[in-house]
Amino acid sequence: MSHTRTHGILAPADTEVAIAGSAFVHLDGSLHGSYKTADFASALRLVDRVGEDAEAMNHHPEVRLGYGTVTFRLHSHDAGGVTARDVKLARRIQELADELGARNAHAAPARYDIAIDCTDADVIRPFWMVGLGYKEVVAEGELELVDPHGNGPRVWFQHMEIARTDRNRIHIDVYVPTADAESRVQEIVDVGGILLTDEHAPDWWVLADEEGNELCVCTAAN
Repeated sequence: MSHTRTHGILAPADTEVAIAGSAFVHLDGSLHGSYKTADFASALRLVDRVGEDAEAMNHHPEVRLGYGTVTFRLHSHDAGGVTARDVKLARRIQELADELGARNAHAAPARYDIAIDCTDADVIRPFWMVGLGYKEVVAEGELELVDPHGNGPRVWFQHMEIARTDRNRIHIDVYVPTADAESRVQEIVDVGGILLTDEHAPDWWVLADEEGNELCVCTAAN
């Protein structure tokens, strides 16, 4: 749940004005935009038009196409996050969507991580890597596990000097757009969740269910 910023990479605060009013949301080092269209053919037309402009810009989005739905994810792989190129492409995609009658799907993105408390991550990491069919990656100087297909949640290991025995030692982090975080926390409390601490807000809040299993609502990923 740490937050670092590299030169040239834009944080959510940097892109807020530029993407305001569009379908795009900045989360986890990417711009996410989801649209609804009348049918599959119209969704395909939007993808085709975006593809032409993306090719001209030499900057290509990740695209998920369905019946009457299109989702774009913009990320500058060479920089490791969102850059001005992504903002420019997002604005152009919104212009094309407006031109073709595509509507904002209001599908807020999220990212889910599993955190495992441990005294020796090197000992237990291979168990989880093989068991889940994951691979190791280095993130902010720490070894983490990721799904090679990009579908499952990231797994990271939180060091404990003394093993905890009074609570579950696995918790889940959910990353949501900053604008949605406080309402998500309140919704959790409304259904019986317990707010354990908000001392790190607005980067993250720690909550638990009635049996003490913990969930962190986070915004700290760029």
